[in-house]
Amino acid sequence: MTGDLLRAGLAATASAPTQPALDYYVIAPEAGAGAVRAEGLVVEEFVFTGDHRTIGLNTAGWSGDDRAWWSSAAFGRAMREDPELRVRVVAVGRTDAEAAYRRLGGGELPGEATLRDRFRDTLALPDSAPLRLGPEEGSGGFHDSRTYRVLFAGDLRLSGLARLAPEVVTLAGDADDPRTRIAGTGGLRTARDEFTWELRRIGPGVACCVDLTARLGTTSDDALRPLLRNLTTAIRHAGPIPVTIERFS
Repeated sequence: MTGDLLRAGLAATASAPTQPALDYYVIAPEAGAGAVRAEGLVVEEFVFTGDHRTIGLNTAGWSGDDRAWWSSAAFGRAMREDPELRVRVVAVGRTDAEAAYRRLGGGELPGEATLRDRFRDTLALPDSAPLRLGPEEGSGGFHDSRTYRVLFAGDLRLSGLARLAPEVVTLAGDADDPRTRIAGTGGLRTARDEFTWELRRIGPGVACCVDLTARLGTTSDDALRPLLRNLTTAIRHAGPIPVTIERFS
């Protein structure tokens, strides 16, 4: 089960009045070059439905050569579909993004409200309503039960997961074996709700996902968005790039 870090992050995010932070990436000249040698900066944000499925992706970037902002749905797609580009993409936090932007000649990185104005080309994502095969009421004393999948492009970097997110995922003993489908598990219990998840491989080296089961104690699902956000952030900092969030039930 998870430790205090994820629980604290969930509480802080749920109570924050502002929108979730944007996702930041740097584009390195080659695989393994790291953020210091970045050639460009990419900023992204998913578009969500009311029940926390993703239906769109906004991508904007800054080029060190052109010293100009651009918005491109095609580049956001390529980051996920092109293996040669994907290995050059490094997830960073806001502080490292600010440093990269200064090195690239941009000066002070604009605030997130201003950065959102750079989004002009939304990539539409496939979407379908969750499949309900029975009544919506939950079981075991819970009001509702839901299943989500956070899909990522790229392989699991197990050393990165162990270093960046030990409070999020407990790795399986044979997690380093590409044949192991469930590489890790985690969970969280709040006063009202119960969450469990599995980190899965979907084809070695191709994709992975986090399958989240949410058992909600009341009609409120306020805890879901920050939890999905925290899980997505932890895994993307380990290497894979988030593609979409689906709701299965």
